[in-house]
Amino acid sequence: MPAIEKVVLAYSGGLDTSVILKWLQAQYGCQVVTFTADIGQGEEVEPARAKAQALGVQEIFIEDLREEFARDFVFPMFRANVVYEGEYLLGTSIARPLIAKRLVEIAALTGADAVAHGATGKGNDQVRFELSAYALNPDIRIIAPWREWDLGSRERLLAYAAEHGIPVEQKRGNRSPYSMDANLLHISYEGSELEDPWSEPSDDMWRWSVSPEEAPDVPVYVTLRYARGDVVAVDGEALSPAQVMAKLNALAGANGIGRLDIVENRYVGMKSRGCYETPAGTVMLRAHRAIESITLDREAAHLKDEVMPRYAKLVYTGYWFAPEREMLQALIDTSQETVNGEVRLKLYKGNVTVVGRRSERDSLFDESIVTFEEDHGAYDQKDAEGFIKLNALRLRIAARRAKRR
Repeated sequence: MPAIEKVVLAYSGGLDTSVILKWLQAQYGCQVVTFTADIGQGEEVEPARAKAQALGVQEIFIEDLREEFARDFVFPMFRANVVYEGEYLLGTSIARPLIAKRLVEIAALTGADAVAHGATGKGNDQVRFELSAYALNPDIRIIAPWREWDLGSRERLLAYAAEHGIPVEQKRGNRSPYSMDANLLHISYEGSELEDPWSEPSDDMWRWSVSPEEAPDVPVYVTLRYARGDVVAVDGEALSPAQVMAKLNALAGANGIGRLDIVENRYVGMKSRGCYETPAGTVMLRAHRAIESITLDREAAHLKDEVMPRYAKLVYTGYWFAPEREMLQALIDTSQETVNGEVRLKLYKGNVTVVGRRSERDSLFDESIVTFEEDHGAYDQKDAEGFIKLNALRLRIAARRAKRR
C-alpha cells in the first residue's frame, strides 16, 4: 500500500494518545494532525494543544461539539427509549460516531491519508470508530496502534514515554485506578477491582452523583417540556439540548440518581463489568416514556418497544451510520410528531418518580371515557361482550378439540 504521509489522530492529551502520537511519527514517519473534542467530559481540553505542539504537531484541531453531540446523537437516540440489555443507556457508544465523523472530515480538510484512534483490541470502541469511518469514507485508511505495537501495559507505555521525552502527568495520589470515559450523557468506570464482578465499588469512585444515602431528605420536583419528542425546557426555562443535559446532570446527580453497575456482553465476544453514572439520561428516559404514555397510540407505542432492542444493538455495536439505523430513526421520528407536552417528576434519594403528565393538544387520554363515574354514554359497556366473544372464539374452539381428544 502507498506510504502514509499524514494521519489524523483522535487525541486526548493523556498518556495513551501521547504515546500513540510519538509512535505514529516514529513508526510511519508521517505528519500527525491531532483532533480533540469537547463532548462534555468535564475536563479542560485546551491543554491538549500545548502537549501536541511539544510533540511537533503543526495542525491541531480542538472543537466544542457538545451541542452537536446532544442535538444530533443523544436526543435522536432517546426518542427511541433505547436501553441495551435492559440497563445500559449507551453513553460511550453514542459518542463514537460523532468523533469518527469529525476524524474523517478533518482528514478530508487536511489532505490526510489515514485516521488513528486509541481504542484497544479488546473493546467495542475500535469497532464503533472504524465502522463509522468506513461508512463515511469507504477508502479511508485506519491505524489502530493497540493492534500493532507491543506496548501492552501501562508500565511499558510509561517506559516508552520516558525514552522518547513525552511529558506525562503522574498525578500521584490522585490518579484514578479506573479506566474512565466521560461525556454529557455519562461517565463510565472499568478496571481495577471492578474486574471482579463480586466486588462492590468503593463509594469514592463516583464523580457525578452523591450516594442515595447521602442525598437530600427533601425531594426535588422538576418539570420537562417536550416538543416532538425532545426536551425543550426545564422548569419553564427554554434550553438547548446540551444545556438540558447539563442542568439535569446537576439536578439528578445531587439527588443520587443515575448510578449503574452491570455486566454487559461486548460485541467482540467477552463479558465486561462496568459502572456508569447517567443522571440526565436516567431522568430523560423516564420522562419520555411518560409523555409518550398519553400522546402515542397504543400500537405505535408497542411497535416502538419491539424495534427498540434492535436499535439499541445497532448503536452499541457501531452501526449508527448504517441504513437500517437510519430507517429505524425515520420510523421513530415520525412517531414523535405528537409527543408534545409536559412531565413532572420527583427526584428523591436515587429514585425518579413520574408524578404528572399533560398535553393540551396531543393527549389521547380521555377522562370522559375512562372515568369510574357516570360517563353519559361515552362508552357502552355492553359492547365489551361481543369484543370478548370474538377474541375468545379460537380459544373456545381449541378447548372443544382438547375435550374431544
